[in-house]
Amino acid sequence: MPKIKTHSGTKKRVRITKTGKVVRRHAGGNHFLEKKSAGRKRRFAGVEVMTGKQARNIRRKLGV
Repeated sequence: MPKIKTHSGTKKRVRITKTGKVVRRHAGGNHFLEKKSAGRKRRFAGVEVMTGKQARNIRRKLGV
C-alpha cells in the first residue's frame, strides 16, 4: 500500500497544535488595509481554531 501524500496547499495554510486542534489565520488581513477600520484590522490578528467537519477534512488532508 503506498504512502498517503499530504496536501501541499493545506499544510501551508493551517497547522495542528499538540492537542490536535486545527489552527488557521483570519482571511482578509493582507491588503487594502486603508479602507478597513482599526477594530476590523485588530480582529484579523491572532489565529482561529477550526472545529467540526472542516477540521476533520483538514486533518485527513494532512494525514493526521
